[in-house]
Amino acid sequence: MEFTVGTLLEGKVKSITKFGAFILLPENRTGMVHISEVSNSYVSDIHDHLHEGDTVRVRIIGIDDAGKISLSIKRAQEQERRPSRPRSEAPKPAAPKAPLTFEEKLKQFMSDSDSKISGCRQYEHKTKSRRR
Repeated sequence: MEFTVGTLLEGKVKSITKFGAFILLPENRTGMVHISEVSNSYVSDIHDHLHEGDTVRVRIIGIDDAGKISLSIKRAQEQERRPSRPRSEAPKPAAPKAPLTFEEKLKQFMSDSDSKISGCRQYEHKTKSRRR
């Protein structure tokens, strides 16, 4: 089996770390799902979503030069949710969305805030190393 970006696979959760999960793929290959690729919602504890031995559907989102495979569970689920329709069929206008509840707004704010802070920390780390 050839492993290429965009391929959908089924694998078994081999081990879980605080930053993601390692998935056993066909042909005894292993890939990693980063915690940010587990769910569309904010994931503070990966153990709430995955357990060792679970079978999961994943999409290959990257393969680096060393052969390390990056996987995504949420991108595999997005593809399954989209209904296939003929190209000639015109898309229906989107229904108006209900206003977000306070909890949903807070969850969205926390997710955006965490990603911005991590970006700042990465930049801060790079600038500190240059000053030495």
